[in-house]
Amino acid sequence: MSENFNCQQRLAIVLPSLDPDAKFLGVVRGMVEAGFRQIVIVDDGSDEAHQELFRQAEGYPQCTVLHHDVNKGKGRALKTAFRYVLDKLPEAEGVITIDGDGQHLAQDIIACGERMLREQDRVILGCRDFDQPGVPPRSVAGNKTTSRMFRLFGIRLSDTQTGLRAIPRAYLELFCEIEGERFEYETNMLLQMKRQGISFSEQPIATVYDPEDYSSHYNAVKDSLRIARVMLRFLLSGPGFRYLVSAVLSWVVDNGLYLLLFTVLGGSLAAAAASTAAQVIARVLSSLFNFHMNKFFAFRSREPYWAALGKYYCVCVPQTLISVLALTSLVAALSIASPILATGVKVLIEIVLFCLSYLIQKKWVFKK
Repeated sequence: MSENFNCQQRLAIVLPSLDPDAKFLGVVRGMVEAGFRQIVIVDDGSDEAHQELFRQAEGYPQCTVLHHDVNKGKGRALKTAFRYVLDKLPEAEGVITIDGDGQHLAQDIIACGERMLREQDRVILGCRDFDQPGVPPRSVAGNKTTSRMFRLFGIRLSDTQTGLRAIPRAYLELFCEIEGERFEYETNMLLQMKRQGISFSEQPIATVYDPEDYSSHYNAVKDSLRIARVMLRFLLSGPGFRYLVSAVLSWVVDNGLYLLLFTVLGGSLAAAAASTAAQVIARVLSSLFNFHMNKFFAFRSREPYWAALGKYYCVCVPQTLISVLALTSLVAALSIASPILATGVKVLIEIVLFCLSYLIQKKWVFKK
């Protein structure tokens, strides 16, 4: 016999809404009848003509309606609800976000909640099957396009736009801090889950569409472009891009110093000796520059300063030795006397070492 976790008593429903239609009260009633004790509704700046629906929802003792004076977007509405749960519902072990258009069936909502309680440390995403008959072609095209985009970030997800998500309480504080006030918030949530190492599971749910009004609020091309824009911003704000900026600046410092020192020392030392001395001095100075850039800019690490510095040089010193030995050997073997040519060879060696260094620094040196 499978264990019943009774998510209706342990989880809160979160329902953001803007100018709801008649389906809204049916969704609220369905949650009440399903046994949910805490239903947090966010009126996201709906006009006066729709306030009666919220007043009727407030008639259920299980429902709490929070109001935005003006429309602030679905992302802000979700964060408003998450904050309310954190501050006012200490008994709630998590939330289940749903939409108010009737696309999420009660049994699927409960299945997501039960699975979240069972798996505990995972976010559960209710995912529709877009390969089944009857799904609008534009929805199929849009979802498949965005699914491919997510795979570029290592996220394999069959339904990228699902609004049915069961979220453990432990993650709500983090999700309140995620950027995005409107449509982009739910995409940012998935991307930040990947960045923060939060796992998810897909829970198959029914695919429900209303052919009469579906086309009025869905545009596959615009939605895909919006998600692409969000992903680009995410990429440019991530440690990988910042590390690249740090590496480029450090590369300029390192190779500029190397070229200068090789030119100065080349007049009094043999080419191989001048190359070695120039590279060592340049690397010492540029490595200090690179360490501070990586700690405070690229990874924004909370790793203790001296511990991080020690680990950094545990990586930097072997990397430097490999680079010096490789470059010195090539300069001697090929009888390279030109500072510019020697610098070019050095750049090729550094490119090979770049990717390995990034992974080690991210996973070990600046892991906090």
